Amino acid sequence: MIALAVVALIIVIALVWAVSSYNSLVRMRNRCLEAEAGLDAHLKERSDLIPNIVETVKGYASHEADTLESVIEARNHEAGLTGSARVAAESELEGALGRLLAVAEGYPDLKSDAVFLDLQKQLARIEESILNARRYYNAVVREYNDRTMVFPSSIIASAFHFTSRDYVDIADSDKERVKVGF
Repeated sequence: MIALAVVALIIVIALVWAVSSYNSLVRMRNRCLEAEAGLDAHLKERSDLIPNIVETVKGYASHEADTLESVIEARNHEAGLTGSARVAAESELEGALGRLLAVAEGYPDLKSDAVFLDLQKQLARIEESILNARRYYNAVVREYNDRTMVFPSSIIASAFHFTSRDYVDIADSDKERVKVGF
């Protein structure tokens, strides 16, 4: 009788652990999705601001059409994507924006224009928000990936197909200084 009670207790403990681990993995996966949605919201905000910046610069720098077109193309390419594909396209957009702002530095009237300065401040605020959203996303993903890979919760993770998620990473080309020539 005691042996049966011990076996029943072990089974109950194992079931409680399995349910607890499963629920924890679901909560972490949902936090990853929430963090990704937050990052996407910041990227959308930046994408909505870009046409205003381009139009303002266009008025001053009409002969810089290639730079302006590359920003618009990068924005349009990124806008239609989601998830990791959007993150990859984001680095292309960041590079184009960097070139656009570097071109704008060559126009003293533009640099002092109130509308351009306001747009530049908004862009700086959005970029800071994107950076913070990336950090949060990567922290949540790290915690989730740790839980899916560490024993014994990895047993539940593999049984219920909880797969690891990718971090938001910046391409090596985006880590280099933007070079602009006139």
